[in-house]
Amino acid sequence: MTSTIKVNNIQNQCGQNIINENSNTITLGASGDTIALASGASQTGFGRTGTVDWQTGSIKTATFTAANGEGYFANTSGGAFTMNLPAGVAGAIVSVVDYTNTFQTNNLTIAPNGSQKIGGGAADAILSTEGQSVTLVYVDDTEGWKNVQDSTSNVRGKPFIVATGGTITEDGNFKVHTFTGPGTFTVCKVACAASDNIVDYLVAGGGGGGGSGCGAGGGGGAGGFRFFANTTNNPQSGPGAPRNGYGSPSPSGTQITVTATGFPITVGAGGSGGDGCSPGTGSAATVGAVSTFSTVTSAGGGNGIPGSFPSPQNGGSGGSGGGATRDRGSAGSGNTPPVTPSQGSNSGNGGSPLAGNGGGGAMAVGDDSNPNSPAPVTNGGSGGAGAGVTGFGTSGQVCSGVYYFSGGGGGGSFNNATCTSNPGNNARGGIGGGGPGSVSPAHPGSPNKQVGIAGTPNTGGGGGGGGEAPVVGTTPNDANGGNGGSGIVIIRYKFQ
Repeated sequence: MTSTIKVNNIQNQCGQNIINENSNTITLGASGDTIALASGASQTGFGRTGTVDWQTGSIKTATFTAANGEGYFANTSGGAFTMNLPAGVAGAIVSVVDYTNTFQTNNLTIAPNGSQKIGGGAADAILSTEGQSVTLVYVDDTEGWKNVQDSTSNVRGKPFIVATGGTITEDGNFKVHTFTGPGTFTVCKVACAASDNIVDYLVAGGGGGGGSGCGAGGGGGAGGFRFFANTTNNPQSGPGAPRNGYGSPSPSGTQITVTATGFPITVGAGGSGGDGCSPGTGSAATVGAVSTFSTVTSAGGGNGIPGSFPSPQNGGSGGSGGGATRDRGSAGSGNTPPVTPSQGSNSGNGGSPLAGNGGGGAMAVGDDSNPNSPAPVTNGGSGGAGAGVTGFGTSGQVCSGVYYFSGGGGGGSFNNATCTSNPGNNARGGIGGGGPGSVSPAHPGSPNKQVGIAGTPNTGGGGGGGGEAPVVGTTPNDANGGNGGSGIVIIRYKFQ
């Protein structure tokens, strides 16, 4: 049994009409009033305002049919599926959003009802952009469902490392922090995924100084080169690729997982080249200084030995070995102290009784001096090659888009000529900032400069050995070794 209440007017206590039967306009309430539905009640027939009711209690993970006025969170992490649109009537509205940011991997298909259209075409629409959300309104049978809102901005909380320190650049989805001097790598916030807290790094120690001449000095060894790159994020290949396990299932070396704290950074200075020359004497070059990041320490390069040293002496040991000279002593030892993978190589060994051997580099031993050079010149040995990387910014010695570090210094050359007719050849520094060794002919009336070339700053390159040519008249024979190049620390991680 039902009851009906019929009245001409319903008035509020102030006498204002709420429903007026004699008018074509039906008014509920007055200005400033609030119309409320009782708890559990629903309304129909009032139309929509361009928004949807989001279905937060029903995350979609498989094919479903949408309803007018509803918005959906689609989780395609388990595989692609389809959202079927309802039968379209003018004003109908449906929204959907990428719940797990996986539309780019597993697409969401939007299928119209029967022969109805989406954007004027009777075909499915595919959502394939990470984080995409769309709102569709049915306009008419000509255009069908029209996309009135499309967002791919995907505003969300920061799920990756946030850090400060050094000079910061970007490489795709990665940030690169470069330290050319001491500082602190401060992690302000760690990543949500544990694997994203494993950082890539490059740590090069300072290069060793080159030995002075009078005979020719040995080249300085490169600073130790230690490197780690997650093979999923940053595989390294090509000439001079570091010893980090490239080609293996996972990289080798010391893995560093950062926490929300500060990590002090040390960047090693290059060693000093041997200073000056007088017959029978020669001041000693020095080793490079260490560079550090967290538990990783790269040793400084070994020093080159002066050509005037009167008795056998081995090349200096270090990250890479410094060169001996005039067949006096053995090669300088690299990878000292020993680490795995190796941080460097030995210097050259033997060859000529006059010229200097090349310092070792990160990836190759230094060359022996060349006793078969065209007389009266004896060429020093070239420095060993350094390691080449990509994805770590633009520091280092660039060649064909690859940046090289920790090249050995070239050994000094011996030239017994007395004029410019036979200048000989400078021993090359190893790629990666190694300084060339020196040679220039004696020339009457001019200073006879035999100075080895310094290693390039912030590469860990070894200094070149000083050369020798005879003194002409009273002109001094200036045959200093080159200083080693300072080291560098670079840290890389995913930030988006």
